[in-house]
Amino acid sequence: MKTGIKGIDLIKEFESLHDGDLKQIGLQPKMCPANIWTEGYGRAIRDNKGLFIKGSANKTLAYSSISIHNEEEAVKALMEDLKPREQLIIQKIKVPLTQNQFDALVAYFYNIGFSDTMVKLINGKFPIEQITKWWKTHYITGEGNTKPLAGLIRRREAESNLFIQP
Repeated sequence: MKTGIKGIDLIKEFESLHDGDLKQIGLQPKMCPANIWTEGYGRAIRDNKGLFIKGSANKTLAYSSISIHNEEEAVKALMEDLKPREQLIIQKIKVPLTQNQFDALVAYFYNIGFSDTMVKLINGKFPIEQITKWWKTHYITGEGNTKPLAGLIRRREAESNLFIQP
């Protein structure tokens, strides 16, 4: 399977096209709630060792490490970044998925990385209500925060709603 337009649109909606400094020409990186510098549609910026560039103290490094300068490059990067998430779902999920379920999972893993618990719930054929309840109540805080973030709550709601659509 490949990510459909609903999954791509969901990611674009919540990631938005990152432009950290509207006073400068072109796109600039911005920090996500986990303090990771990102560019384009949420692509994490990494240093020369492959580690995430994090924190406001590393703004100069983040800005000097960008590879996405316009929307065309951002869309291309997003399509590249979807492939490993798609492969992960194909490898880990052992039950049939609808296109909407696949898209919802790609959007979810695009944001959080991976969740063994989510995979176990789906592969274990747990009731849909239990899956969506777990979905909506996990990965809703940023790094170092214990308070849920409104944007992540909305995102988990949108992802889980797409998952249950026929």
